[in-house]
Amino acid sequence: MPTFTSPDGTLLAYHVSGSFPGSGPVLLCLPGGPMQDSAYLGDLGGLTAFRTVVRLDLRGTGASAAPEDPSSYRCDRLVADVEALRVHLGLDTVDLLGHSAGANLAALYTAAHPERVARLVLVTPGTAAVGLDTSGEERLAAAKRPWREEEPWFPEAYAALEDLTSGRGGPETFAAVAPFFHGTWDEAARRRNADTVTQRNGEAAGVYAGEGAFAPEATRAAFAEFGRPVLVVAGEGDANTPVPTATAYAELFPQSALAVLDGAGHFPWHDDAKWFATTVDGFLG
Repeated sequence: MPTFTSPDGTLLAYHVSGSFPGSGPVLLCLPGGPMQDSAYLGDLGGLTAFRTVVRLDLRGTGASAAPEDPSSYRCDRLVADVEALRVHLGLDTVDLLGHSAGANLAALYTAAHPERVARLVLVTPGTAAVGLDTSGEERLAAAKRPWREEEPWFPEAYAALEDLTSGRGGPETFAAVAPFFHGTWDEAARRRNADTVTQRNGEAAGVYAGEGAFAPEATRAAFAEFGRPVLVVAGEGDANTPVPTATAYAELFPQSALAVLDGAGHFPWHDDAKWFATTVDGFLG
């Protein structure tokens, strides 16, 4: 298990798919959750056939050590860990991918070190770092897709989502809308959803977006000056990051593309692995 030491002395682990740097250019991947073991990213739909995929286990997750200072779980403070990994890998610039909440970390890293990011891929991105809001109507529209409406679980899940978008409900209500994070709510999706309980560091997740973590106006201003290629990937049926939200995110950059996978949810590499791998590799060139 390769490791490196963060600036504050925390020992962090990362995973290399392929023999670095043997199987193609490096793609540094930041997991979501927030603060979930990067194992859930897997090989990103077979992207390792084209790229050397490097997955960072954020501090306190996966094989990485927990820090002495729990406040260092805050997203803006994790930027130093990403930069330390780049230096450790000996890379002048990186192609960077952030998924879900990990896109917030990718955003902050890009804003802080724009000269170090060659290309940026944001997959069903969380938007706290840039201050984009998603309306309840957009979430409900994304959830209510034709292939879902005939499923036996749909009425209960949709009613729970209506409660959440109206400010009602609690943890059980949130759990009930899990099908709307996946393109298909099959047994494999249920297992992956259950795995998040053991893969996610709840304490760290509670700190990740704490007060002071984000400065949306400054990040958006940095993005307006970021002249390198950006790809935003969205799932047609993702109630977490609906297509209108992903579209607005892409529009923050002067040089960006939006790719939408039909029939997909929040984890598009599970819905069409070939599409995902070839789309991302095609963008990275």
